[in-house]
Amino acid sequence: MIIAVVGTGKDCPPDAYSLAESVGREIAQRGHTVICGGLNGVMEGACKGAKEAGGATIGILPGEDPSAANPWVEIPIATGMGYARNLIVVRSAAAVIAIDGAYGTLSEVAHALGFFIPVIGLKTWSITRPEGTVDEGVIVADGPAEAVERAVHAASSDVRGPG
Repeated sequence: MIIAVVGTGKDCPPDAYSLAESVGREIAQRGHTVICGGLNGVMEGACKGAKEAGGATIGILPGEDPSAANPWVEIPIATGMGYARNLIVVRSAAAVIAIDGAYGTLSEVAHALGFFIPVIGLKTWSITRPEGTVDEGVIVADGPAEAVERAVHAASSDVRGPG
């Protein structure tokens, strides 16, 4: 199974990097693959954790240079598409784990929800509907192991809906 890890790139807080590293490790230990945007911050942390645990990593890069990937990306895919590559990250995954994040992360969360791809949140965005209720599409997890467990479960079940 391929699981996307999305979140803060630039100015990534140390606690978000640490969470991402643990998530990447958990994904790899369960025999799954990490896909991400391939750059720094949460993306790097997830790839580092996965590679150190013997897992595979894929980075979907915004630019045209594969060498721009963080050192833990095993398979860099240079798109030249900027933020449009977020859609590729999400559509390539069976589930998405969002950690922290800015507007790029929010776009990935929205794309995933729009395509009925499960989204697990670790200290990330919550979405409020126009009528003021909180959208429950983002499944909240308390820690890395729970996030990966929920992602695998949601991706393996029929709760995804049409996509």
